[in-house]
Parts: sequence; structure tokens; C-alpha cells
Amino acid sequence: MITVISGTNRHHSEALHFAKHYTDLLTAKTDEPVKLLCLANIAHDWFHPSMYEKQHQTPSLAALQDEYILPAKKFVYVIPEYNGGFPGALKLFLDACSIRDYRANFAGKKAALVGVATGRAGNLRGIDQLTGILHHVGTIVLPQILPISSIEKLMDDHGTITDPGTLMALEKQADALLAF
Repeated sequence: MITVISGTNRHHSEALHFAKHYTDLLTAKTDEPVKLLCLANIAHDWFHPSMYEKQHQTPSLAALQDEYILPAKKFVYVIPEYNGGFPGALKLFLDACSIRDYRANFAGKKAALVGVATGRAGNLRGIDQLTGILHHVGTIVLPQILPISSIEKLMDDHGTITDPGTLMALEKQADALLAF
């Protein structure tokens, strides 16, 4: 299974448009199950002072972990740039998952990273930060990272990606992930 994660809890984000496109792209290219996890659509009842104690993991977080994280062999993280990095909601989610079945969540699994930003660097700093965290938990990161800049110029008014170069880059990275 492949899990595509829209790495922000902001509703109606541009990252979600890219994550949906990536999910559709992978679904068309493989018979493996592909699931989209949008952090904006999850319950946040697990964010409390004792969240790092295994016995206090909420049923909602355990269900997300059981459906999207533990069975996945590969991940695609679509991460928007927030304050020169990636969203804290994604880091918090990764931290919360790490209290149960630590190694089974991420160790030995593979990941592709897509950074999206309205600026010029395509969230390269956030990609680097997330790469370091994923390496720490044992995830193997696809070397073909994909920073996408000036995203507002790459989509139409409905959030459909229309830029041919961006579409080609997404397809090339998806092919590399499937062969990885």
C-alpha cells in the first residue's frame, strides 16, 4: 500500500490539490492500493499532554495509524512551506504515531517528498528538515525530491494542475517511487 499525505491541517490547501493529483497518478499507474490522508480531515483529540504515553493513545489516532501508516510500504509527503519549514501539524502527527509500534510505522519503508510553495525555493528547507526526521525513524527517502515553486501559477481556479512541466515532473517522480 502507498499512503499519500497532505501535510497540513489547513482546510482547502494547495498542498491537498497536489496530494489528490499524486494519488490519482499513482492509482492509474499501479494495482497497489493508494490512500490519501489529509491532515485537515482528521480528529485532533490526540493532542494532549499525555499523548506520548502509549496507554493514552486515542482510538482515533490508533485507527489512522492502523489504516494509513502501519500497512503502508511507501509514502508520499506533500508538504507546504510554513515559516521556512514544514507544518507543525505533520511533525506532531509523526510524533504521535511514534509512541505505538515505533519501528513498524516507518523503519525500512520508502518515501517520496514533494515540497510546494508560493515562493521560489519550493520548500527546499522543509524537504531537508523532513528528510532528516524520516532518516531518524528509519525511512528511506527517494533521492528525486520535488520542490515546486510559484504554485499559484501552476493551477487553474479549481485547483487543477495545468502546467505541463510540473505534470511531467510529478509523473517522473511517481514512476521513480514505484520502481524504488
